[in-house]
Amino acid sequence: MIRFIYNLFWPVGLLFFLPGYLAKMIRRGGYREKFGQRLGIYDRELRARLSKQRSTWLHAVSVGEVNVALKFTNALRALDPDLRCVLTTTTTTGFAFARKNAPRCLEVMYTPLDYWPIMRRAFSVIRPARIVLVEAEVWPNLAAKAHARRIPLALVNARLSPHSERRYRQFRFFIAPTFQLLDLVCVPEKEDAERWAALGVSRHRIRVTGSIKYDPDVQKERQAVAASLWDASSVGAPNRSVLFGGSTHRGEEEILATVFLRLRQQFRSLRLFIAPRHVERLREIRAQLDALRLHVALASEAHTHREPNTDCLLLDTTGELQRWYSIATVVFMGKSLTAHGGQNPVEPILAGKPVVFGPHMENFATLAKALVSENGAVQVRDVDSLEHALAELLRDSEARQRLVQNAYDVLRTHQGATARAAALIHEFTPKQ
Repeated sequence: MIRFIYNLFWPVGLLFFLPGYLAKMIRRGGYREKFGQRLGIYDRELRARLSKQRSTWLHAVSVGEVNVALKFTNALRALDPDLRCVLTTTTTTGFAFARKNAPRCLEVMYTPLDYWPIMRRAFSVIRPARIVLVEAEVWPNLAAKAHARRIPLALVNARLSPHSERRYRQFRFFIAPTFQLLDLVCVPEKEDAERWAALGVSRHRIRVTGSIKYDPDVQKERQAVAASLWDASSVGAPNRSVLFGGSTHRGEEEILATVFLRLRQQFRSLRLFIAPRHVERLREIRAQLDALRLHVALASEAHTHREPNTDCLLLDTTGELQRWYSIATVVFMGKSLTAHGGQNPVEPILAGKPVVFGPHMENFATLAKALVSENGAVQVRDVDSLEHALAELLRDSEARQRLVQNAYDVLRTHQGATARAAALIHEFTPKQ
């Protein structure tokens, strides 16, 4: 009955959300490519490729989840060299990142909209032997179709924040029947296991495997040595210190630039690097930095337009943040000072860089708390404490090294998480 109501009102909901959805797609670009796949329309060549054998279907929303899916695919391939996978992703940035980094065994597609006739066509083309959803991306029709066809359905890296749990609890009557269709839920922490159980997932189907995002084993494999970046721009010259703002949100770029100008009075070689979470905000950010009379360059132009007097470099491409962390001296993690939620601090830590973040790390609350308590990261309250913390770290190389080493120790609790989850999924076969 609940799914009947869901499908009955699905077209109404689509019309309500469609304007904002289309506006976001247009801002981020690339929305026309393969658009039909969102409606379950697939070209002949794709159907022919997928018809050769059944695939493992992985679903991830955007770049962060796609990155997890790619790491997980590599772990599955280690167990099954003949593995064939389909990876569906929702956003254009996730699609572009997946296309650029996916191994040959993986077919990258857009996620079909979760409306029953569209999902039915998607299943008939993809022909999944098992389905693996990354994080908390569970859709009613997808789950119901998998259950009806006796296709194993799993959730990996199923982090569930207290905020998300409270939101889900408000609609437990509607969502519990869908969550009960999950055959396996691999969670990062014990706290996540309790939250999923409270939402209707049977406890015997929940496994605490650790976080794939925090797994040092696979993270180190993907850390790129970016020596060429030192030569790409004067900002990253080895004799200069770099204050790096990673995945910043609105308001944080201007704060970092103001703090940078004050810090440069003490550290004359200091340069600023900003990687905004959403590249469509570049024009707005550049206007703010220009108003502060900073000499700004774009990372995409660094190789061809070298400017020795550059104060700030803006990363204007998607999916390259991880390799750029290697030029940082100190990293500030965005969405933690002027916005709530925080961004993932693991990548800069595993690049060997000390991390500073603001008071709002709700999306990574358990990890942030562990890092701070073990002196593996610095959490600041406001702009003044941010400036003070950055100055201390820029001044003291030994303090930076201690911070990174302590952070490594915290992450070791998640070592092997990818392999553990992959081993569980590898045992999945279609239900009889």
